[in-house]
Amino acid sequence: MNTLTLRKLIALPILSLALAGAALAADIQTTPVENAQVDDFSIGKKAIDAKNWSLAVSSFSKVVAQNPKNADAYNYLGYSSRWMGKYDEAFAAYGKALALDPKHKGALEYSGIAYLKTGQKAQAEAQLVKLQAICASCGETADLAKAIAAAK
Repeated sequence: MNTLTLRKLIALPILSLALAGAALAADIQTTPVENAQVDDFSIGKKAIDAKNWSLAVSSFSKVVAQNPKNADAYNYLGYSSRWMGKYDEAFAAYGKALALDPKHKGALEYSGIAYLKTGQKAQAEAQLVKLQAICASCGETADLAKAIAAAK
């Protein structure tokens, strides 16, 4: 095998890994690989899927206690709190997520929904403007825009 062929064989897996990383970035999580390694994060995600909001809040609370820099966990903590009707806790969690990652699309969308649910339409529209600046064609942007339109 010559050197050029060997380089091509080595480059292909590296390119594949780089492209896979780009695909993962499209997820609502900003650190999905790291999060997948945290048991409480996985339990929290499963609890959200099952609409077991109290278990989700408990799980994500544990994650942020262990890693206070996990914007994804704060986002899901806010999401789960919002579904429980605990808006103060939800806004606090979204605020922490956005302080850690001001461009966190999930936290912007979900906080916008929470603003709508609490009658704060102007704040929801402000979150939409931020989302549009980050990614005008993203699902989070479209979902929040639809929710705002439905609230009119």
